[in-house]
Amino acid sequence: MKKIVFKTGAGLIILLILMSGCSKFEEINTDPNKITQASSSMIATSVILANIKFNGRDAHAYLQPNALAKYIGYANQSQMPTQYNKIENTGFGQMTMLPNIDKMVEYAEGSVMESSYKGLAKFSRAWMFFNTTMQVGDIPYSETNGGMNGEYRPAYDNQEDVFIGILNELEEADAFFAQGVTFAGDPTPYNGDPNKWRRASNAFALKVLMTLSKKADVASLNVKGRFAAIVADGFLLEPATGFLGLNYSATNMHPMSGTNDLFTSRTDISSLLIDNLKLLGDRRLFYMADPAASQILGGLTESEWDAYVGADVSMSYDDLTAQHLLGNFSLINSRYLWLPTCEPRMMMTYAEQQLILAEARILGWITAGTAQEYYESGVKSALAVYVSMNSTYAHGMAINQAYIDSYFTGEAAFKATTEDQLKQVWMQRYILNFMQNSESSYYEYRRNNYPPFPINPLTNLNENNPDGMPMRWLYPSSETNYNRENLIAALNSQYEGYDEVNKLMWLLK
Repeated sequence: MKKIVFKTGAGLIILLILMSGCSKFEEINTDPNKITQASSSMIATSVILANIKFNGRDAHAYLQPNALAKYIGYANQSQMPTQYNKIENTGFGQMTMLPNIDKMVEYAEGSVMESSYKGLAKFSRAWMFFNTTMQVGDIPYSETNGGMNGEYRPAYDNQEDVFIGILNELEEADAFFAQGVTFAGDPTPYNGDPNKWRRASNAFALKVLMTLSKKADVASLNVKGRFAAIVADGFLLEPATGFLGLNYSATNMHPMSGTNDLFTSRTDISSLLIDNLKLLGDRRLFYMADPAASQILGGLTESEWDAYVGADVSMSYDDLTAQHLLGNFSLINSRYLWLPTCEPRMMMTYAEQQLILAEARILGWITAGTAQEYYESGVKSALAVYVSMNSTYAHGMAINQAYIDSYFTGEAAFKATTEDQLKQVWMQRYILNFMQNSESSYYEYRRNNYPPFPINPLTNLNENNPDGMPMRWLYPSSETNYNRENLIAALNSQYEGYDEVNKLMWLLK
């Protein structure tokens, strides 16, 4: 195996140099009649969007994590690397929000909104650091944001300490939001309501804790104790709270909207997703996919389950393309390509929270309620989202309240054994993340090895483990140039000195 050391962003260093070099220019050219300092509300908007909004370049980038999580396949001019399990370097670019977070809090000092912005700061830091450590393992944490003091090369904290920090910051977010008032600059449907943000923070804390299930007995984390305390406190998402995310509009369109081109029109839905939706008799199938053209030509109608055929997304790209051109697979539902507001971006929901609670109850982490109640309330909430969607694209199989009330029969009925119950919960979380927070489904696969992702050694681009999925991204390549010594120390302490995608981070051991 080749010994590699990879690099991380020096954007903040460059920014500081530019700022110092331009200070005299700004002094001379500042218009005294214009605002020169951003407000907390302006910064809050940018911080929230940096975490919650899809910030990729285009629809192609939007589909990449969906391919990694085996929701879709791609049959265009070349294969999509993530579909065949090729993941490479990530970035630490989100850490550049840290100075903005500090400024947001600084500008709010002494105002009635101070506690709310402090709560938002803690939540935003926790969200960003969670997603960063989930990709690579150990990351800079305690020494980050030291550029103003000349500290440009932060040491890496081990992943255990990073998670302790994340959980502590979410506890602080809860306390600050509890004292908060409605704050300005919130682009989410929460509209600055500290009550809703507090509930979302606690729901996210439950998600972080469940992510740590393999480390549930590590004393320093106190996973079960923290989880039970949050549930006992009772300040969690409710159906009326709504989702943490963004509503799309005619001016802020869904990333897939208006992209019915050669690329997006060749997006096939995987058999992993379609077969499980069929097994459950789940009408979300008709909102996620269009019928296979060959099945319609063969005499089936768009409202028949058998008209929907998923692709084995691990088959060779040439075979996938050939079958696609014959119309043998279901494509992504055309509503994604035509409707600017096909569905909101939902990053933390009541549905996911309830499914997490169901798993916790199955595992014995909590004693309140029953696993079946949590499971059913979570699935009902997930299905209810579709009631308000445009049923024109539901192929005559619209989801309504009567359907939701009759959902829990056959394979969807709550199972009897612990193993089957857990698989039910995990599958519902998998379905929930389609075209949403799809990387979460990859993270859940790493944690549970479920649902079983299709892997073909003949097509797998995971060169060092053709029979398996890669387990992590590589560190940002810029770290080699700007933080090499600390990167090497992190690689030595975790991965025997090698930055390699199959190495297991502490979280997964």
